[in-house]
Parts: sequence; C-alpha cells; structure tokens
Amino acid sequence: MNPSPLSFATSRRAALLALCLIALVPHPLTAQPAPAAPVRADQPWARATAPSQSVGGAYVTLTSPVSDRLLGGSSPVAGRVELHEMRMDGAIMRMRELGEGLPLPANTPVAFAPGGYHLMLVDLKQPLVAGQTVQVTLRFQNAPPLDLVLPIAPVGAPGPHAHK
Repeated sequence: MNPSPLSFATSRRAALLALCLIALVPHPLTAQPAPAAPVRADQPWARATAPSQSVGGAYVTLTSPVSDRLLGGSSPVAGRVELHEMRMDGAIMRMRELGEGLPLPANTPVAFAPGGYHLMLVDLKQPLVAGQTVQVTLRFQNAPPLDLVLPIAPVGAPGPHAHK
C-alpha cells in the first residue's frame, strides 16, 4: 500500500519544520566568543587642581593579560578624558594627545606618571581637591570598561602617597 501524496507532503513539511526549529536552538558545542579579559589597574591617583583650573592629570599603571588598546575614558567631573604623552624633544618637553589610543602589550605594565603618559581630565566641572576622590571609567578596544576611584593627592605631588 502506497502512502497518499497528501500525507507524504504533510510529513515532509513537518520534517522540514522540525529541522528549522532544531537549527534555531543553540547547540552546546557551538563556539561562543570568549569574553575579553579585564585589564588590571594599580595605584590610580590624580593631582589636585587650583579652583580656576580647567584641566587635571590622572595616573595609573595598567596591565592587560592579552594585547589590547586603551582608547579613552570618561568622568562625571570632566567634559572629556584624553590620553596624553609628555616627552623630551631635545631640550624641550612636549605634550601630545594620543588620539589613536595607547597599545597595551600582553602582561606588560604600562605606567601613567607625571612627565610621561597621563590621563588629561579636560573641561573640569569642579576642582580636584586633595584628600577627596574622582571617578574615571577607562575604555579599551577589547576589554570591558574599567571603573576607577582615584584618590586625589596635593598639587604638585610626585605620586599617589604624597602628603600635604
């Protein structure tokens, strides 16, 4: 006995529908992208500013477990956060913005310190006051954003543990 053409078409549609539904269900062996590794921040700090100063400097040492790139940041107390580098050009100290970001080689600490790389908090909405803290969020090419709370050292402090 042969199946009727109608029942064959119906069972074929049902099989096709079942295959489509199976394709939509995530398979446990399907490769999922690995989450980006977080960047570690050591000794974050900022320098206090004068009441009328519109920019401030912030510093930190960043270490990424994989090669990445620091792209920039933000802060509730600044219009924008820029990446800058200071370096000697002959006998003249020059500062420039790192518009393309800063590479973070795998497992290699990259220090932001006075006279070198630094975060420039531009268009400050309020002064940075010694003894208080400032929040900064850093953005990376691959790693998740990094929220930091930076203690504020006195004006001219050489490092995070300077006292008045």
